[in-house]
Amino acid sequence: MATKSPIDPELVRELAQLLNETDLTEIEVEKGDLRVRVARTITATVQVPAATAPVLAAAPAAPAPAVPTDAKAATAHPGTVPSPMVGTAYRRPSPDAKPFVEIGSVVKAGERVLLVEAMKTFNDIVAPRAGTVVAIMVEDGQPVEYGEPLLVIE
Repeated sequence: MATKSPIDPELVRELAQLLNETDLTEIEVEKGDLRVRVARTITATVQVPAATAPVLAAAPAAPAPAVPTDAKAATAHPGTVPSPMVGTAYRRPSPDAKPFVEIGSVVKAGERVLLVEAMKTFNDIVAPRAGTVVAIMVEDGQPVEYGEPLLVIE
């Protein structure tokens, strides 16, 4: 004989729908001894606008963009990967692990290069294209703003 669960499935559905409608990543409701937490993971994919690639290809005689040394220069570089959100950037999956990438690392499009934690959710930052990491603009555990340059891939 099955026992009835104290958790109302309709409540869980309503909470999940509320997450989707409000773009929240988690919600928790507590009533007496009952506590229900519904969370979702958001994976961010950063893409560099496609319009920049043909411009570079159309002018092969032009010198390659200089490797940026500061955030302002990195913002103008066509290979810059900006932060898609406000949060904390992490260069490694855990404190004792090796970094995802270093300067000189060759990456494939879609490969994880950083993590940005926002509201206790870790979001993958992936390479928008294949290339070589030529600059890393953030330190491990550094707070970042929306649009702030994270790294540069050429």
